Amino acid sequence: MADSWFGTTALPTYGCFIPGEDTLHLFPDLAGKRVLDLGCGSGHSLKWCGQQGAAALWGVDLSSRQLENAESLLRGAGYAPVLLHGPMEAPGRLPAGYFDVVYSIYAIGWATDLKAVFDQAAACLKPGGVLIFSWDHPWMHCVEPTEDGGFAFTGSYTADEPFSYIQRGQPVTVQNRRLFTYINALADAGFRTERLVEETDPAVLSRDAAFSSAYYSEYKARKFPLSFVLKARKAYASGERENG
Repeated sequence: MADSWFGTTALPTYGCFIPGEDTLHLFPDLAGKRVLDLGCGSGHSLKWCGQQGAAALWGVDLSSRQLENAESLLRGAGYAPVLLHGPMEAPGRLPAGYFDVVYSIYAIGWATDLKAVFDQAAACLKPGGVLIFSWDHPWMHCVEPTEDGGFAFTGSYTADEPFSYIQRGQPVTVQNRRLFTYINALADAGFRTERLVEETDPAVLSRDAAFSSAYYSEYKARKFPLSFVLKARKAYASGERENG
């Protein structure tokens, strides 16, 4: 399916019907910074980072075809990325304490071991470095609209669980996790959560939307957020000062 994902959900977009980076301003000034994209896909988010002045562009993805697309896109734009083939839990060859920003745009749900992902991010970030990621809001797996204008619980929010469905004609399995699962796992890895964004783009809320049972729809987004973004910061070593 790799080619069908070319350029989808990439910075400055965070997700479905949620404000983007142009509104949220979660990233620090990237001029001269080193960034790592977990689940980099076709490289469009890395290209955006390069356009903001990032000095080093690294990406990890499980799909070799996605990495081929990213390599072509980024080198065609004049960048020299470092792209690693493997799972975000254990991509290998990442330098310790090297990156200013680690991020994952709509890919964290593919991870099967969240602790390993956050431990890996903590290990390769500088003290005070930032981790930012976005994904489907967990309510997406739990609630469905009904034609009478209401909503019904079709899943459970009491446990983290994988679920399978058909995506672009192919069976896929992703992880649905509660928001506190992410926040507690970040704390265990040495991060301090700075901001949780779970809101619908005001432009969507300002207009009417016809009933739709589609997984991603403005009708749903007017009732609850379909995506979330979480920003956390790696703890500073003793005696170091925070500066941005």
